[in-house]
Amino acid sequence: MIFLTLFEIVGYIVSIIVMLVIVQFVLSLLISFNVVNMSNQFVDAIWRSVNALLDPLLRPIRKIMPNTGAIDFSPLVLIVGLEILRIILRNLALASM
Repeated sequence: MIFLTLFEIVGYIVSIIVMLVIVQFVLSLLISFNVVNMSNQFVDAIWRSVNALLDPLLRPIRKIMPNTGAIDFSPLVLIVGLEILRIILRNLALASM
């Protein structure tokens, strides 16, 4: 029963992190193509908030991964790792029933 609760909590947190990664990706594209302006205080606040939340998770991944130039694959690695964690916890929850 504890694994089921843990699975649900981790699943919820993983969903939030994946949503933040998608927001960061879309916002970085909008900033790169000058669709939104970083001098806008609202855009700047969202950008800094999302980066402040994700940087502690992405920094260790970026240290391990090789430099691929302009493309940063660390968000993809983070999402895959979190999904693997979710699968493991789901299987533990099902096995404990």
